[in-house]
This record gives sequence, C-alpha cells and structure tokens, in this order.
Amino acid sequence: MIRIERTMTISGLALAAALLAAPSAQAQSANMTFFVTSNGPGKGADLGGLEGADAQCQKLAQAGGAGSKTWRAYLSTQAADGKPAVNARDRIGKGPWQNAKGVEIAKDVADLHSANKISKETALTEKGEIVNGYGDQPNRHDILTGSQSDGTAFAGPDDRTCKNWTSSTQGAAMLGHSDINGPATNPTVKSWNTAHPSRGPDGGCSQADLKSTGGDGLLYCFASN
Repeated sequence: MIRIERTMTISGLALAAALLAAPSAQAQSANMTFFVTSNGPGKGADLGGLEGADAQCQKLAQAGGAGSKTWRAYLSTQAADGKPAVNARDRIGKGPWQNAKGVEIAKDVADLHSANKISKETALTEKGEIVNGYGDQPNRHDILTGSQSDGTAFAGPDDRTCKNWTSSTQGAAMLGHSDINGPATNPTVKSWNTAHPSRGPDGGCSQADLKSTGGDGLLYCFASN
C-alpha cells in the first residue's frame, strides 16, 4: 500500500512539472520571429512567387504557435517584365529576430548581413528542430534566397530566382547554407544566404534538382512586425 502511494505521488509531481513547463514552451514559440521552414511546397523553386512563399511561412508559423505575426520569406526577385527588383533585406522588417528556442540570431538588418548568429544549432525550424546539414543524410542545408551577400537582388541576365519563384523548369536559384559549415576548401559555401546556385539535370529549379544539390526547397522566414 505504501509503495502504491509513493508511485502515485511521484507521478503526480511529474504531471505537475509537465503542466508548469508547457506554458513556458508555448510562450517561447509565440515569441519566435525567425525560422527555417520544416518543408517546402514540394514544387521545387516554383513557390507561387513572393506571395506564395510568404503564405508558406505564415502557414508554418501558425502551426508553430506564432501565427499572429506577419511573416515574410527571405527572398529577392530580379527585375523582369517591367517590374523592379525586390531585395530580400527590404521585406523582413527591422528585427531583432530570435528562433523557436529564444536565441537571438540578429538584432537588426545590418547585423543579419554581417555578424549574425545563424548556424546549424540556431537555424531551427518552426518546430524548434535542427535542419540536416553538411555530412548528414539527407543533407537539406540549401535554403532558397535568390540574394547576394548583402541581401540585395542580382542584376544582369543570369537567372538566380527560377523566374522569380514561379518556375520549376527554368533558370536556377541562389542558395544559402543554414549550417554554414561546409568544406573549408571552398569558403563560399559558408555563406548563409549566398553559397552557390542550384544545379541539376533539369536545370536547377525542380524539386529533384534542389534535393540533389543539397536542399529541399526550404526557406528562411522572418517576422516583419
């Protein structure tokens, strides 16, 4: 009889501890202002343009408990069809930004594009999970950005946005590395937003191309308000 009572007491304490911890975790998720998408739309770099990419960020943020904020995908578009280029750095708000665990990754736009704290340990998904990086199977560290290192769009004839995120068959996409720990023999792979263009048998914009390059059509998402 004594043994049963003791077990019930321990179980009760464990339940109470779990209940007390739950609000803290929920509050942390609600305060999240940056994440890497846990999955992409599944159509390669055809995201439905910036609007579709933002909707993907918003949908996953909602599932992660931070849907009350306005979310934007860190993507640039190039000047085309009479429309001006859009710079990723201009669409994500002013900061600061923190991940699902409450770790600040940048205090403002200038910090984001200089001494940010984006790494494999901090570039978490909306679920607070680490994204597979260099050396993991499968590697998913390639993040769609279409951006130069300062967060601006590319000029010139080379397509670095897969037709401004509307094609899975034409162009290529500039990619960043969420883990920033690629081979030391190639320092460019250490860039979180400008590591290398996508490539593959279909040209670089299909889901198969993105996976073979080392990604999965993932995005950086920032709360803009």
